[in-house]
Amino acid sequence: MRAAVLTCVLSLSLPATGQVHEPTDIIEWSTRSFEGTTSYRLASGSDDAGKEYAVRADCSQQTASGLVLQREHRLGDQPILEWRWRVDSIYSGLDETTKKGDDYPARLYVVAERWPSFRSRAINYVWASSQAQGTSWENAFAGQFMMVAVRSGEEKLGNWLTERRNVREDFQRFHGIDPEHIDALAIMTDCDNAGQAATAWYGPIRWLESEARDRDP
Repeated sequence: MRAAVLTCVLSLSLPATGQVHEPTDIIEWSTRSFEGTTSYRLASGSDDAGKEYAVRADCSQQTASGLVLQREHRLGDQPILEWRWRVDSIYSGLDETTKKGDDYPARLYVVAERWPSFRSRAINYVWASSQAQGTSWENAFAGQFMMVAVRSGEEKLGNWLTERRNVREDFQRFHGIDPEHIDALAIMTDCDNAGQAATAWYGPIRWLESEARDRDP
């Protein structure tokens, strides 16, 4: 079921204009469910960047669902993806390279659509529970999804953090392709395999020009 829904997400896209996504926008993205529905709501996240609201994700009933924006973004001028997130707890006893361990308290992923749809590729930027920070591996349900542990473990739990990735370079590195654009952007907090509770927060998501990579977040 999860693999089928992943394939569905890969097959849809819309043209885009704006490239800054505030929490008030993200909460309106389409819901994609793999197992039940994770709770997403706007809440005061005490974001030290001065944002009044964040998207709070609560996973406690073995659910797995995400919020998805099906919209094209051209990578030529703005290949850097920046986002803010906070994770309050991680899972224990998981092997995240297996189907039974494919749960993350927070993830953000990008999809590059190709035709036919099975040739589409995606990258999941995750806060891992057990895999070391900086490691990468194929998703256990869909080999066209690469997982990248941007953060891992208990260090920095409860803190708002700003991340930046050069998405175009990551597609070249992990998939061997150089896409001109991505076609979908999503957040997800899931706990259907772990059977444990997690709370995560998602702040603004934005696209930046190449030189932003060398600046401090």
